[in-house]
Amino acid sequence: MEFSMEDFGFSGGSNLQIKGLAVESGKVREGYLFAALAGTNTHGANYIPQALARGALAVLTDTEGKRIAQSKGVEGLDNLFVDPDPRSRLAKVSAKFFGNIPENLVAVTGTNGKTSVASMCRQIWEELGHPAVNIGTIGIEGAYSAAIKHTTPDPITLHLHLSRISRENIKHASLEASSHGLRQRRLDGLEFKAAAFTNLTREHLDYHSSMEDYFASKASLFKRNLEPDGCAVICIDSDWGKQLHSITEKKKIRTITVGQGPSDLKLIQQRYMKTGQEILFEWQGRKYETHFPLIGEFQALNALTAAGLIIGSGTKPDEVFNVLEKLIPVPGRMENVAKKANGGIVFVDYSHTPDALELALKSLKHHFMGKIRVVFGAGGDRDKGKRMMMGTAAKSNADMVYVTDDNPRTENPAQIRKEILKGCPQALEIGDRSLAIMQAVHDLDTGEALLIAGKGHEQIQIIGTTEIPFSDSEQASIAARVSDGKNPG
Repeated sequence: MEFSMEDFGFSGGSNLQIKGLAVESGKVREGYLFAALAGTNTHGANYIPQALARGALAVLTDTEGKRIAQSKGVEGLDNLFVDPDPRSRLAKVSAKFFGNIPENLVAVTGTNGKTSVASMCRQIWEELGHPAVNIGTIGIEGAYSAAIKHTTPDPITLHLHLSRISRENIKHASLEASSHGLRQRRLDGLEFKAAAFTNLTREHLDYHSSMEDYFASKASLFKRNLEPDGCAVICIDSDWGKQLHSITEKKKIRTITVGQGPSDLKLIQQRYMKTGQEILFEWQGRKYETHFPLIGEFQALNALTAAGLIIGSGTKPDEVFNVLEKLIPVPGRMENVAKKANGGIVFVDYSHTPDALELALKSLKHHFMGKIRVVFGAGGDRDKGKRMMMGTAAKSNADMVYVTDDNPRTENPAQIRKEILKGCPQALEIGDRSLAIMQAVHDLDTGEALLIAGKGHEQIQIIGTTEIPFSDSEQASIAARVSDGKNPG
């Protein structure tokens, strides 16, 4: 498939037949359009010579990119196209180039719960007989699967996969919309039948200038990416949810509110068990009961948010509610990964913000009468301001705290732990994550629960710039077997 630059809406370039798209110069092939975008540390325009040498036919960039190209004496600038917002333009070009997408596409944004809600949407569709996928932090799952680098992929990667998904006759897809992806306009050119907002708590303030700036990125999904008759699904219990609801009301966007207070889809009651929970909820004056094997108070609202998305995109409510009992845990999200012979149970969760950690620990207290233990750290080269707050959240909501390393990246791991320990000075500090897990599992007694927080589904640990194979789930399973005197397997 080939398009001219005029086909993409550019002035001129009718003779340039574009055969492919790339944002990395190393992926350029003969006849490609190279998008030279501004990055955190460098501008992609610095790699225009390499892209041209590999056969790039045209370059998309901004004014600064053109200046850099001129300063490098790049020849062939007649085929350099300048756009004030090249990221947005690239997303629209990608949509045009790759073409078809699944016809029933929904999105979810928010600090916590995106992966669970997106996965639950896929599960509901599958139970209703529709092949489906979810796209996000844990990759692409379902009737089509693939590994991806980012929660919300770059538009070239995203549209490549959406096109393949559509060609396999998969008509239902749910997508996680991250604040980075929204700010960088990766979803421009896409319209969703429904989009959901879960919550907003402190995260990514190393990237966003303030919570208001962070919220603005999330809210842009509802301003730019809904179909004309699309539906917003908003968890309304928080002030941020109420603020977003006021925006959708002013814009006359069809909206389903979800929450424990007055809302369209209202959670009335939860009854907790070691194996899951029963919930009572209300929709349009009618009450429903269901049971699902999900641990965590917040999982009920995640499930109802997913239900709201499916209803908002056109499925009858009763059909959706009838299959909620079939929902299963999402990998690395309050996932039961090990059980000791004495009955102590180990959970792995992706919670890596103060609010998420607090909520996860409080949720375990609903399900278990014994002590709650937690192993966690904090990521390096990320928001430093949340570290002591996470320590405080752990100290306030767990009976025993083990502070360890997460993904230290290029920071000094000991310094990260020191900052966490300001919030939980009585915690046991064990830098080696595998040893911390081993110790915590060994200490786990009858009727107790252990939460290993922060990394969830991840299969690597990033130390320096090196990625080392590491799985919290696998380490927990090994630790439980060793603690029980069995072969670690």
